[in-house]
Amino acid sequence: METRTAARRVALGTVAVGAAGFVVLALLRVPWDGLSAPVPASSVFSAADIDRAEHYARWGRVWSWSSLAVSLAVACWLGFGRRGRAWAERVPGWWWVRIVAVVAALTLVGRLVTLPFGIALRKLALDEGVAAGSWGAWALDVVKGEAITIVSTSVAVIVLVGCARRWPRAWPAVAGVLGAGLVVAGSFVYPLLVEPVFNSFEPLPDGPLRTEVLALADAEGVHVEDVLVADASRRTTALNAYVSGFGQTRRVVLYDTLVDGTPRAEVLSVVAHELAHAKYDDVLTGTALGAAGALAGIGLLGLLVPLGERRGREAVAMVPAVLALAALATVLSAPLQNGVSRQIENRADQTALEQTKDPHAFVALQRRLALRAHADPTPPAWSQLWFGSHPTVLQRIGLARSSPAG
Repeated sequence: METRTAARRVALGTVAVGAAGFVVLALLRVPWDGLSAPVPASSVFSAADIDRAEHYARWGRVWSWSSLAVSLAVACWLGFGRRGRAWAERVPGWWWVRIVAVVAALTLVGRLVTLPFGIALRKLALDEGVAAGSWGAWALDVVKGEAITIVSTSVAVIVLVGCARRWPRAWPAVAGVLGAGLVVAGSFVYPLLVEPVFNSFEPLPDGPLRTEVLALADAEGVHVEDVLVADASRRTTALNAYVSGFGQTRRVVLYDTLVDGTPRAEVLSVVAHELAHAKYDDVLTGTALGAAGALAGIGLLGLLVPLGERRGREAVAMVPAVLALAALATVLSAPLQNGVSRQIENRADQTALEQTKDPHAFVALQRRLALRAHADPTPPAWSQLWFGSHPTVLQRIGLARSSPAG
């Protein structure tokens, strides 16, 4: 009882520190300027465009939300029921090996029960011309993604349980600090180790586009080591670009779908938006917010799961509950995460408009992006609140039209 009481006190302190850090970072680093009013959908898209986008979005939401609901239900059934706990207790081996086995099994079960929805969603995307590539390539990407999830989740849970075994009273604070460190490390490692697993990259050949991209980076005060082209067309028809890496490893990455056939002014508008994220260190801001959130989240876990009181097989038996709580926390915190993201994306749009001084290209780009992705111009308000990481296309166009040159 003394151990549990002490651990709860430490957990409360960990929650307080993590939450306070998140709030301070959000106030100092996130631009809370508000979003522009949306323009009428009919002023941008034809009735046929809107019908097509709403059809795709409607069925996309059916399959993705059904997948989310089923995955949460299964995670909670295994995490909070007797069967999942009893099965985890019976897994043989050293404690850390058992954790890897339990994480792998639960991850694969979650993927299998949601696989029909994933197949339906991909078929919809193929039918609508949003996705590309063979089913075999898609399956290989799924396998790669699950392998990465198993490895990263296993590392996090081993650290968590190891801290509880070593420091039964102080584990929420120790694990919280280490968890925050893992978030930071993951942010640096991802572009170097994970991105190449899914895409091949080639330098953008010397020419006017490369010159203009580098000139735009200089104008925004962003050091860029290279400009690369990713072979995104093997899986999608979407247009995109991003800035990857930090410091001397920072590079601008363009989808080959963007380079091929998109007007130069629109490409530069995308690049200016992505360079704005680098200019304001938005990746570092997101990493710091994620680290603070991890600290607070592990503190909350310490209030709910008495890991410090469990030893041996009992500790491993708690892993399904830990994963179920993490899944629930991810969904419940989505409005906060995406609310922050929308504000950051809005600032990047504003910077792109200021740097390119070409709101007409920005509007044309947003329209092209929406048409290519069949993006719903008027998503349900609660859906946008919960899952929308960017302002809607109509809000983004409203921003451009309200700019001085719009």
